[in-house]
Amino acid sequence: MQDLSRRIFLEKLGLGAGTAVLASALPYPLLAATPEAPLPADRKLNVALCGLGNYASALADGLQASLYCRLAGVVTGHPEKAREWKQKYNLPDKNIYNYQNFDTIAANKDIDLVYVVLPNALHKEYTVRAARAGKHIICEKPMATSVQDCREMIAACQKAGVQLAIGYRLHYEPTHLEIKRLGQQKVFGQVRMIDAGLGYQTYDIKEITNPPHINTATEWRLNKALSGGGPLMDLGIYCIQAARYIMGQEPVSVTGQYGPVVNKARFKEVEESITWQMNFPGGAVANCTTSCGYNIDRLFASADEGYFELSPALSYGPFKGKTSKGVIDFPVINQQAKQLDEIGKLILQNQPLPSHITGAEGLKDVKIIEAIYQSAQTQKKVMV
Repeated sequence: MQDLSRRIFLEKLGLGAGTAVLASALPYPLLAATPEAPLPADRKLNVALCGLGNYASALADGLQASLYCRLAGVVTGHPEKAREWKQKYNLPDKNIYNYQNFDTIAANKDIDLVYVVLPNALHKEYTVRAARAGKHIICEKPMATSVQDCREMIAACQKAGVQLAIGYRLHYEPTHLEIKRLGQQKVFGQVRMIDAGLGYQTYDIKEITNPPHINTATEWRLNKALSGGGPLMDLGIYCIQAARYIMGQEPVSVTGQYGPVVNKARFKEVEESITWQMNFPGGAVANCTTSCGYNIDRLFASADEGYFELSPALSYGPFKGKTSKGVIDFPVINQQAKQLDEIGKLILQNQPLPSHITGAEGLKDVKIIEAIYQSAQTQKKVMV
């Protein structure tokens, strides 16, 4: 069952036809209003994918559907992948890089942006190197494995005069824009409690005595040096995000508890499951859980005058839900294409990216993740 969590995740991709997203004026802006500037005729942002794991294929599909971005190059340490992608996407040799010659991308005017899709611990290195090469960057979440790394990434991009975005695709997804609206505009009154969970069973319970090879490319999430942690880093971040953008606030404190380790051979370095609570100004609480040992994908928010919920909620959908007054059902979109278009359009217009999609947002999540781990280790409440 190699890399089962990511395979299951990708099977749930929402890759339907594009649709317009909801726009609303919210205290925690999600689609910032930026002045429309004319786009150059037939101009697309040339994107190089750095790292060709499973999610890179989903991004490649998004780039094929994008109105404002195109797949122009790749960065990979595997020659066979380089040949495969070159042939499949008709990429020129000069736009194909490995990790040793990556810095020469600075001289390539046919690459505008590098999308970093590497293991978490490598995000900082390749974001900094791309910035020094003068390229804009989209970095997959989590932004990095430490707050300090996040700050160094932001500083490097500011120094180089390039823009840094984090891959928060759900910020542009219509169902999630709706739950943000419901929470922040207090459609059902003040939200008092949020319950969020995302997890996948990533192993066969009958084979728990078979140790995985955590140093293989497909199992890097089990290697703490590469991942920075377990499901909290990869999946739990969606729970953190949802709670924050429903409330339109930042948590003031967290408490965390590690779950039981059922597969001790597999989870020697990172947690199998973790549960945590986030306390918000005004008294609202978010109860969250994430796991690589069992399946869960749901979100529930209780407010003074009603509720809203989703299931599936935080994966790739298709998302379905209801409120105390009716059904939540929006068209399925290509989430990667929409994210790329909203980011790419602004860069082509020489407009600054809104803060909700930048490194500043990624830093906030990593700060909360660090606090959750600290609380779980010390068994004490941690102020954020």
